[in-house]
Amino acid sequence: MTELDDRLERFETLTAECELIAKLATDSNKREFYLKLSEQYRQLAVDMRQAIATRAAA
Repeated sequence: MTELDDRLERFETLTAECELIAKLATDSNKREFYLKLSEQYRQLAVDMRQAIATRAAA
């Protein structure tokens, strides 16, 4: 597994963890914070997938 694959896996894990925390949060501010954070990690994972695909195509 390459460093990019490791990072992709980490971003996907963080996305899932933030989504779980958001679901369990009773405070609406915390829920909103973790939902936004999960979206940022999800976008990082998408970007990482694109970087991996670009590297594989080269």
